[in-house]
Amino acid sequence: MDTQKKAYIYALSAIFCWSTVATAFKIALHGMDFLHLLLISSGIAVLFLGCLLLFTSQLQKTFSGSTKDYIRSAGLGFLNPFLYYLVLLKAYSILPAQFALSLNYIWPITLVLLSIPLLKHKIGWKSISCILVSFSGVVIIANKGSFTSIQTPNTFGVLLALSSSVFWALFWLFNVRDLREEKGKLFLNMAFGFLYILISIFLFSEFRMPDNKSILAAVYIGVVECGIAAVFWLKALKMTSSTDKISNLVFLSPFVSLLFVHLIIGESIYLSTLAGLVLIILGIVLQKFIRKTNSIE
Repeated sequence: MDTQKKAYIYALSAIFCWSTVATAFKIALHGMDFLHLLLISSGIAVLFLGCLLLFTSQLQKTFSGSTKDYIRSAGLGFLNPFLYYLVLLKAYSILPAQFALSLNYIWPITLVLLSIPLLKHKIGWKSISCILVSFSGVVIIANKGSFTSIQTPNTFGVLLALSSSVFWALFWLFNVRDLREEKGKLFLNMAFGFLYILISIFLFSEFRMPDNKSILAAVYIGVVECGIAAVFWLKALKMTSSTDKISNLVFLSPFVSLLFVHLIIGESIYLSTLAGLVLIILGIVLQKFIRKTNSIE
């Protein structure tokens, strides 16, 4: 098997893992609140990544960074997993899974918007048109396809799902400037995030033992989303001859997620959700095409 085929296998494996997580969120949240879910899943992710670094003889190197490296990890860990998952899981706790996962997928467009003030990027009318296409999808999903009345299931939940994309986009913008080894960075970010959520529970809540089904779902999230999927994706990025060959595969994830949500949780998927999601992704794909065309020119 050639290297590119292996890259596709790793990429599709990561996408499959990510596609199951929305369902796992809802199962876990059925028996615990979002704070405790984040505590357990991030704690498990720290253990998983720590063991992985230990077995690959990279743990010592991860802890040999400078004070500046630790400060950077503390800041990135505050954005993700702490703020990002805190907001996203709260959204999942009050919205149907199909709404939370679809609205969160607006983050590539949020990334473009944030790059204007943070990176001083300029965008033309074509990019603005793409953004409007994606946001029309957001409106259709949030309003359940109605154009004559407000049908939003929970306005606060919708705002949370959309704002989670801001934290993820900010994390991505700052993370790409950090040139340290990816698995080591991920471990330290997760460790700091775990400390933040531990402090939050100590200040604002108290730990209660959830039921076994919820615990298993939380462990699954920690191992699969924050561990295995991330490792598979990093391997795919290293093996592929071009990131474009695998990055577009990510657009399969929300549709596979909706399939799992329907089959396992039993949510009836609205046609408006599918239509809105198609528009969101169409805007993202067109935006990528415009950037690629401009770079060639």
